[in-house]
This record gives sequence, structure tokens and C-alpha cells, in this order.
Amino acid sequence: MTKILSVNAGSSSLKFKLLEMPEETVISEGVIERIGSILDEDDNATIKYNGKKYSERLEFKNHESSIQYLLKKFTDFKIVNDFNDIKGVGHRVVAGGEWFNKSVVATPEVIEKIERLASYAPLHNPANAQGIKAFSKAMPNAIQVVVFDTAFHQTMPEENYLYGLPYEYYTKYGARKYGAHGTSHRYVASRAAEILNKPLDELKLITLHLGAGASITAIKNGKSIDTSMGFTPIAGLIMATRVGDVDVSLVDYIKEKEELDDEQMMNVLNNKSGLIGISTISTDMRDLLEVEQTNHHAKLAINMFVDRVAKYVSQYIMELEGVDAIIFTAGIGENSSPIREKIMNKFNYLGLKVDKENNAKRGEEVQLSTDDSSFKALLIPTNEELAIARDVVNLMEKD
Repeated sequence: MTKILSVNAGSSSLKFKLLEMPEETVISEGVIERIGSILDEDDNATIKYNGKKYSERLEFKNHESSIQYLLKKFTDFKIVNDFNDIKGVGHRVVAGGEWFNKSVVATPEVIEKIERLASYAPLHNPANAQGIKAFSKAMPNAIQVVVFDTAFHQTMPEENYLYGLPYEYYTKYGARKYGAHGTSHRYVASRAAEILNKPLDELKLITLHLGAGASITAIKNGKSIDTSMGFTPIAGLIMATRVGDVDVSLVDYIKEKEELDDEQMMNVLNNKSGLIGISTISTDMRDLLEVEQTNHHAKLAINMFVDRVAKYVSQYIMELEGVDAIIFTAGIGENSSPIREKIMNKFNYLGLKVDKENNAKRGEEVQLSTDDSSFKALLIPTNEELAIARDVVNLMEKD
């Protein structure tokens, strides 16, 4: 038995899950919020272990101090005897560019490249690098492994990842589609193959990672051939606060009319658009569904979200030349039966029928389509932490 820690260091948070491998048993999990800033009323450090939940209201100056706190609690609560019980740490990193098409051991050279890719994911990569450095310092005997969101999408063909820009911008600056959520798409696709009892390399799948951040991926023979997010996670679907696909000329037009500089405009596109921008009331799909029948803006935001999802799925069915299954995952995908039904109803004309009893379920693996549907719809909760832990173990065995 080997203890593996999967971590996701965000710009101001640290999420973690400690697993016993290869049994894949969760020992402890939790989150530390608002690192480097003043806490809001509900922001606590939360640790779950042995069926208990521990919550403490503390402020942390940086990721290193939050990691020291976390490791101390592991020993205080006897989750581990000492830090050396944890043999490996897997780090989620958003942007790996074209340098990384698989998970790798964290070396100084790897960390340097992660930092150099900061412009590809400015809110994530710098924090990811800080987390790797801090854990490496605190746990020098544990193998540190980097798992990239973009790696899974490195199998896309040129015609799908390039933009219609001068080709030299790609060769000089890496201007292309990279996608995101690759670890999630990879995990649920693999799990779908197990559920369908078919080899992954014989399936055509479309995975719908629908949450505050949302993306859709077309997977053929186990490989990503297209995905909705672009050079950065801002592109593709309408999301909680992100605009999704938009005419770049319109961006310049709004900048001029509103007298915004580049940073202010990017803030609008990343943080004030999407569901909150359209609905004007909430980033949360649950809030919008509650008032859908009485609030025009809420209904409009829902309809636009569903419409964009359906358009991408339709496009990917064409690219795949058919589909064996579509898979719903992440916050909205796993928990919002009304949104799932609205999306699936868009494909009634293709012979997809909703199993209403199964679709009423939340957060558990289930077939959402009827047995006589032309293709299957599945609900598969994502487990990026488990996928990360598996990658750590694989690299430990090769080391």
C-alpha cells in the first residue's frame, strides 16, 4: 500500500485528496481557501478524514504556509505517522503547451517551463508552480509528478488545433488551441469504456465537462481529436463567468465604447460574462433554474448555455462520423438533471431518448438514455484526483 497525495493549487486555494494506492481508497480530502487574502465569512480550511470533518478559520500568506499547515494536520490527526508516509504528490497543472503530452516527474526544468507558460493560463500556472516548489521543499523524499490539463489534447490533428491566422504565429508564438480539463475527459472516457464493456480504442465518445468552467471533447479510439476550449480556457462554451466564443471585432468595439484597457476587457471576458453576464443575477445554474419561469434573463442564460452545448455536440458527432455515447460530468453535468434533459432533448431527432427515472439521479454512475436509444448517454462523476494518483504510481514504477 502506498499513500499518494493529489493536489490542485489554484491562484488562491489548495484542494487535495490523499489516497491509498493501488486500492484507490480516499483517506482524506479537503480545501484551503483564500490563500494570500482576507477570508470571507464562509471561507475555512476544511479537512475530511475517518468519517469526520474538521474546519478551521485561518488566513495564510502564501501556498507554502498553507501546505505546512496541511501536513501538520495530517500528523496531528494521525492520518499519517510522518510526511515520509506519503510516497508521491501529483500536481494538476493547467497549461503544458506543446512541451508536454503526458504526465512527467517535476524537475527544475519542468517547473521552469510551467512558469514560462504562464501567459497561457495566467491565473493557474504560476500558482501551480508555487505549489510544486512548496511541496518539494516540505516533502523532499516524495516523488513530485505534474499532470497537465492540456496533455490529453495533444493528439488533436492540425486542422482542429490551428486557427485561421498566419501560420508563422503558430511557429513563432505557439498560437493554437490547447484545450483544458484533459484529465477529467481522459478519466470519464476510460470509465465509459469499462461501463460499455468495449475497448476504449474502438469507441467514439463525446465527453461533456459541464461546471463553472465547461468544455466538450470529441474522443476517437481513446484520443482527443477536438475540444471546445482554445488557446486559453476562455473560449468555447458559455460558462459561469467566461464569455466563450465571441467575435474578436466585438471585443475591440466594446473596449472603445466602454473606454476599457486590455486588462479591464479581459476581466469582463473572464469574470463578468457567461451566465452572470446574461442572467445578471447569478453564476450558479441552480439559482437560474429556480427562477427560470419568472425571470427572462435567467431563462435566456439557460437556453444559451444549452444551445451552445448542443451545437458543439452536433459538430463533434459529425467529426466522429457517429457516436457511441455522450458522457455528462462535473458540477452541472453530474447534478443538474434539468440541464441534462434539455441537452439530451436536442438530440431526439437522432434517436436519443431520456430515461427520466435515471436522469433524476445525481452524482452517481448511471445510464441516462433508454435502452432503445440510437446511442447512449451516461452520467459519470469525474475523479481527476484519482487519475492524477494513478499517473503518480505509474511514474513511480518506471522510476
